[in-house]
Amino acid sequence: MPQDLKTLYPTAKSIKSGPVTVEVPGLPKVDGETIPRRNIQVKDGIKTTPQEGIYTLYDILRYSSKKFGNAKALGSRKIIQTHVETKKVKKMIDGKQHEVDKEWTYFELSDYSFKSFVEFEKLVLTIGYAFNHLGYKPHDRLHLFAATSFQWLAMAHGVLSQSMAIVTAYDTLGEEGLRHSMLQTHAKVLFLDGHLLPKLVKPFNDAKDVQIVVYSTTNGVAKQKDIDTLSAAHPHLKIMSFDELVKIGEEHPAEPIPPKADDLACIMYTSGSTGTPKGVLLKHSNVVAAIAGVDVIVGPYIGPGDKLLTYLPLAHILEFVFENACLYWGGTMGYGTIRTLSDTSVRKCKGDIRELRPTILVGVPQVWETVKKGIVSKVEAGGALTKNLFWGAMAAKGFLLSNGLPGSGLLDAIVFNKVKDATGGKLRICLNGGGPVSKDTLRFISLAITPMISGYGLTETSAMGALMDPLNWTDNALGEIPASIEMKLVDFAEAGYHSTNNPQQGEIWIRGPAVSQGYLDLEEETKESFTDDGWFKTGDIGEWNSKGEIRVIDRKKNLVKTLHGEYVALEKLESVYRSATVVANICVYAAQDEAKPVAIIVPAEPALKKIASENGIQGDHLEELVHNEKLNNIVLKQLQAAGQKGGLCGFEIVTGVVLADEEWTPQNGLTTAAQKINRRGILQKYQKEVDRAYGKK
Repeated sequence: MPQDLKTLYPTAKSIKSGPVTVEVPGLPKVDGETIPRRNIQVKDGIKTTPQEGIYTLYDILRYSSKKFGNAKALGSRKIIQTHVETKKVKKMIDGKQHEVDKEWTYFELSDYSFKSFVEFEKLVLTIGYAFNHLGYKPHDRLHLFAATSFQWLAMAHGVLSQSMAIVTAYDTLGEEGLRHSMLQTHAKVLFLDGHLLPKLVKPFNDAKDVQIVVYSTTNGVAKQKDIDTLSAAHPHLKIMSFDELVKIGEEHPAEPIPPKADDLACIMYTSGSTGTPKGVLLKHSNVVAAIAGVDVIVGPYIGPGDKLLTYLPLAHILEFVFENACLYWGGTMGYGTIRTLSDTSVRKCKGDIRELRPTILVGVPQVWETVKKGIVSKVEAGGALTKNLFWGAMAAKGFLLSNGLPGSGLLDAIVFNKVKDATGGKLRICLNGGGPVSKDTLRFISLAITPMISGYGLTETSAMGALMDPLNWTDNALGEIPASIEMKLVDFAEAGYHSTNNPQQGEIWIRGPAVSQGYLDLEEETKESFTDDGWFKTGDIGEWNSKGEIRVIDRKKNLVKTLHGEYVALEKLESVYRSATVVANICVYAAQDEAKPVAIIVPAEPALKKIASENGIQGDHLEELVHNEKLNNIVLKQLQAAGQKGGLCGFEIVTGVVLADEEWTPQNGLTTAAQKINRRGILQKYQKEVDRAYGKK
């Protein structure tokens, strides 16, 4: 077991003192910006590799196989059966209430089956042999258009072993986005999930470079009629399954063509929450440097024996770096999906979390809010004694943590172990990434289950920005700078953020071997975002604390100047309002001709029903309740109370609320595949309701 793991489990701790970052020695102070800072462990030179001899992702693969051999590397589950349940729900249509049928789909899954590190390496190299036999050359590109799975990762490493490159796109990308990425990257092979085959017919009318389509055999089954339709529309295509591709490699063994550190590894498209997604150019050296950067901070705590539940999109930089780091650390990855994480979304089996029983879990804010609210709803339903015991224990454990006192283990044994069982009972570390989680939820998960650490980064920086040391836990910062970058803050005078403020504030700029050199075929955008001396301008506003940890306090594009001249930071407000029990998801909107913002929320159905019941409001279903004016006013007061509790100023307290009648998903275009809200899409959908919340006709 890696060093310090026993001291880390089971509760959040802050046992490290002193600064975690330092100003780079010998650099002068420049007007309008702070002196760049580095992780204190690499103050004399930032890291480019986790160790000598590892310079590419191919090196990571070979290293993991040699070091960890027959240990379990990757695990997956198969869908045994799909269960569809139909229920009657009430829905408002054209202002009138109707009763309609609504279908819910549940999955019955097998146990996990695993491949060892040696078996994974053999599979990867065999895929590479297949592409070699099919005539592909170094620098040709594979387009990955599929959900996260071990086959996704195997395909990626397979082509990388032949010095080819990958292109990543979210499996929720629409036909126009897919067409754009294929035309721009000139990818010659495409890997996708079988149910996405119909999405290729139209884009391939223009995108003529793709010669071979390979479909997954893990995420559902490809329909023969979809294969036939695609073949008829584009006869030149060779369409085969993942298993057929592997067989070609087995029958035609070849030699790997190892890539070089400066070779292009990946063109990764940003998630596209605003504007057209941009293709970020990432070399092998960028991704390897990212692994080196996080290894310095969390590497001592993760290793063989750890289980990591992997379910976030591999087309997102956080998951891509994380999974490759897991190969380096020797942890066991078990693949799951957002739809099958919990027991409530499956039938006749356990959800992915309780089946795998992970020790490490990475999530985005919406996942953690769902976990927290699920626990709270069970506590609240347990009667006065249960509620008083739970919340009393939370307060006591928080006090012990804040004052460095012993005794939390006893509280875990008496109160919190049942809560821990909901996440498998083995968790030691949770990592939040992809956006800010509310401080209330961060503390709740860290006290009730296990320490939640924070991460911050961007596609352009290979996910590098900030990462919290689990033994330096705090809810007042994101953490320290990874060891492969340096960071400075640059004045954003328009909103009053200056390097001369106390604490120092400004736009976060990042430089180092993990940082991309720019965007594919977008010279102007590259010049706008990347400086000639290697700095990437993140657009995020940050501030240092006394230990040299970074905290993101705003985002330039999400700062809205309201009627009386105050700036409203939308993401900051959302992280505060998300703590309200009734909120499942939230989008805060601030009109420039209004004094205060409004909130558009997807309500947590159990919480909304509870409020309705307590206030004598009739209604059995979400679609019915969200249109009740009395209920809307009660929810507004709860949000306003959450805002005041979270320390928001008067002009940041929402003046109205819109209750959405459906979940926001990538499928309906209201979130990105990385679970970020699509502000533009949400506002367009709810514009009339927003106007009413502002009192407009």
